[in-house]
Amino acid sequence: QVQLVESGGGVVQAGGSLRLSCAASGRTFTIWRMGWFRQAPGKEREFVASIYWSDSNIGYADSVKGRFTISRDNAENTVFLQMNSLKPEDTAIYYCTTATNTKKAYEFWGQGTQVTVSS
Repeated sequence: QVQLVESGGGVVQAGGSLRLSCAASGRTFTIWRMGWFRQAPGKEREFVASIYWSDSNIGYADSVKGRFTISRDNAENTVFLQMNSLKPEDTAIYYCTTATNTKKAYEFWGQGTQVTVSS
């Protein structure tokens, strides 16, 4: 199994920035892909960004392209989400997740970190 712990959430004004971190532990050698999802109150969880562990291939949701940047530090088994030009509609709980090279589907999830953007 892989354990994930997010950090870096908080309250920020519209237009501000936050940087989320997600530290992985456990069977980290099985990581194939890591991603960020978010869930706003009353809404379904939605994809934000993802990164492949081997070649850094990256994907973003249209709603965050040009504002958010996902990156990773393989040596520290950590993935980051730099969020710039934040908007009130970015307010949500942000979850880190990972897919292993055996299942190739998001399987392990962190506990989430709250991001609140005030207008």
